Amino acid sequence: GSCQGNSVERKIYIPLNKTAPCVRLLNATHQIGCQSSISGDTGVIHVVEKEEDLNWVLADGPHPPYMILLDGNLFTRRVMLQLKGTSRVSGLAVAPAKPSPAEGFSPGLKCPNDGFGVYSKDYGPQFAHCNRTVWNPVGSGLSYEDFDFPIFLLEDANETQVIKQCYQDHNVPRDGSAPEYPLCAMQLFSHMHAVTSTVTCMRRSSLQSTFSINPEILCDPLLDFNVWSTLQPINSSGKVDPEKEVILVATRIDSHSFFWNIAPGAESAVSSFVTHLAAAEALHKASDVQLLQRNIMFTFFQGETFDYIGSSRMVYDMERDKFPLRLDNIHSFVELNQVALRTNSTLWMHTDPVSRMNETVEVQIRNLLDILSNSSIGTNVTLQEVGFSQPLPPSSFQRFLRARHIPGVVLTDHQTSFQNRYYQSMYDTPENIQMQYPEGLSPEETLEYVTDTAKSLAEVATVVARALYRLAGGANNTSAIQADPKTVTRMLYGFLIKMNNSWFQSIIKPDIKGILGDVPQHYVAVSSPVNTTYLVQYVLANLTGTVVNFTKDECLNPEKTPNSEREMYEYAWVQGSLDPNSTSRVPFCVRSTVRLSKALSPAFELRQWGSTEYSTWTESRWKEIRARIFLVASKELEIITLVVGIAILIVSLVATYFINAKADVLFSVPRDPGAVAY
Repeated sequence: GSCQGNSVERKIYIPLNKTAPCVRLLNATHQIGCQSSISGDTGVIHVVEKEEDLNWVLADGPHPPYMILLDGNLFTRRVMLQLKGTSRVSGLAVAPAKPSPAEGFSPGLKCPNDGFGVYSKDYGPQFAHCNRTVWNPVGSGLSYEDFDFPIFLLEDANETQVIKQCYQDHNVPRDGSAPEYPLCAMQLFSHMHAVTSTVTCMRRSSLQSTFSINPEILCDPLLDFNVWSTLQPINSSGKVDPEKEVILVATRIDSHSFFWNIAPGAESAVSSFVTHLAAAEALHKASDVQLLQRNIMFTFFQGETFDYIGSSRMVYDMERDKFPLRLDNIHSFVELNQVALRTNSTLWMHTDPVSRMNETVEVQIRNLLDILSNSSIGTNVTLQEVGFSQPLPPSSFQRFLRARHIPGVVLTDHQTSFQNRYYQSMYDTPENIQMQYPEGLSPEETLEYVTDTAKSLAEVATVVARALYRLAGGANNTSAIQADPKTVTRMLYGFLIKMNNSWFQSIIKPDIKGILGDVPQHYVAVSSPVNTTYLVQYVLANLTGTVVNFTKDECLNPEKTPNSEREMYEYAWVQGSLDPNSTSRVPFCVRSTVRLSKALSPAFELRQWGSTEYSTWTESRWKEIRARIFLVASKELEIITLVVGIAILIVSLVATYFINAKADVLFSVPRDPGAVAY
């Protein structure tokens, strides 16, 4: 029969397995986020579903400190600052609001990435610090507060129900009087190693690395890789001819929320990079792209949420000749920002009013805007210019403008402040961009079902692809350039609902199939590349590359293969689809121009941890993160138990002493009466 271990711990504690913690992040001057004490924080559970319930926690309850199970609708700045200012709270477990809060919820800043864009006291001071336009008016800045108690998100409704049931059974005040012991309690562990700021933790880590054999690193820089490719292949190890002009198309691929690795980013990231990928595919299908006078570079920046990590690094590399392109090669810049929540199908074209005062730049921007507007004729997308008096929204383009006056445009679904009421939050989900599927579809049918959102984003991708073709010097009719809604719907499903789907499985390398988790998250993190980066890389290679007739060995070692043009192309041996008649796959070799480049802030390369020029965000390390509930006895019972235990110990010590002292009497062997001595 099977042997089942049943430890004392399992009888006492119920572990909460589906939780997401709030962790500590640091920059040059601050620490933000949350942490527990080194041995975890414990408190009696109190369920708070309406504001009046807080009175028990803050004033009336006789059993502080309390662990609050907070309804997601009350997870606001006002409530959180109330809880932050009391010693009667030892931690928080947040149950997400269902449906998402109608008034919106954004724990991000009202002015995202403030101070790291182009506007400053020296450049467009009237636009600096969102003086003209507050981009994220719903932003509460909650993610940028520092809490000295742990805060966890409860991802599983069943676990939330278990906690509520434990509370109902043991903790509910009866007839206005305090509940009797034993009480239901919760313990949260999320102790963070780093404190104060990036400057402090990097200095301490650096000292440890210098003098210790086993250094304990306290924090790690947020880092990953940017994904980029070109329409016409370029030599990755050389330098592009200074005369060769390139149009840069850009989007961000990361998002963020209050909780660690909960970053669905449907509107803030996914809608734009999926549109970008679809536009790249549509352009590659055009017949004469290799003859265009200008090249086009498709760029996907990682870490943009945290003061433009990816874009600032690419500009840094271009300025120092560490990238195949220089800033001088950039003819123009087109960025796709949030594009899924369009009103009346309108897409807004944002430009920089300061650089447009330069006549040469103004002429080029005018040309860029005209080409974009003309490309939308005959489609369901209307392109409109934003007023001249408005600055650029938060965008990667701002980092390029800091270095050079490049003509560029940022496309968004908002004229002024964001349409997205859930920017940088856990509610920026597929529902936020109105992705809807009929009931009863299998996963495979859902993957292929073309949603209205997919059709809408495919139209935007079509307009962008046609405009890029014209910008690059294409003279043919652009009506054949058409983004595929089927591709868009598959990408939306894979990047927002289920990464582990048959299409993603077929386009990645066999050795990284483990990255295909279930629910996709798009946080930049500290271990790289993250799942999003890998998948954007392989989706882009699949949509823009070609299948070549190479064996596995030739594909994995192209430098040994004649005519592989190793400097011009990247090769990937991918899993392929399942053979219909068996369980095995049919792998193949993909040749593409898709490459990765470092997205690590130059501040860490330069060891300028207090930089105000570059991002300095780091993530603290921790030992363990876990949560559990259990029944706790009254203090009196605990003291009685302790006293009785000590009394028994003393009695046993005294007894042992006397037994030991009289051992020769108690344990002497009696003489044998029959024995006679001679």
